[in-house]
Amino acid sequence: PICRYGNMAEVHLIGEIVGAEGFPSQNLFCKWGLSVGSAWEVLEGLQEGQTQVDHPQDGEFAKWSHPIDIHLACKGLQGWPKLHFQVWHEDYFGRHEPYGYGFTHVPTVPGIHQLRCCTWKPSGSFKDQFTSFFLGGNPELRNEKTIHTSGDRQRLRTEATGTVIINIGVLLRNFETYGVEVS
Repeated sequence: PICRYGNMAEVHLIGEIVGAEGFPSQNLFCKWGLSVGSAWEVLEGLQEGQTQVDHPQDGEFAKWSHPIDIHLACKGLQGWPKLHFQVWHEDYFGRHEPYGYGFTHVPTVPGIHQLRCCTWKPSGSFKDQFTSFFLGGNPELRNEKTIHTSGDRQRLRTEATGTVIINIGVLLRNFETYGVEVS
């Protein structure tokens, strides 16, 4: 792949979204995305995706085994990649409601890593909680960037939900050429 920045430092992410645990119900799926700064370019691979709905027969663990394969180039370290997640629940009638949001930074060290991304959901007002209890549904974020940027997220009232588990291999190339030591 040709990079618009020429011969630059590269990051290749290869792995999978293994699954999730600790959520209040089963029948979960995950929407995911990669967020990078303006100094980054995606050379190959998808920057977002969605898993299938897992209907486990037993246990609390939702298994997805969803592949991630993204090749990036950068002209600066600012805006290092972050993976962000939205875990959704599908009910008996096929309706979808958000169960958790979260993000994690991609490790800066090459190698294979298991990441555990803790998720949260907006708790909403008393009226929202009352409505959710009797009619179902959870408050949703208006802007998905709130998941991985700090501005508006600091003002939200939230509650912890479950954990998304990711296995990711990080390959770094040409960083030493630009004076960045990786080990």
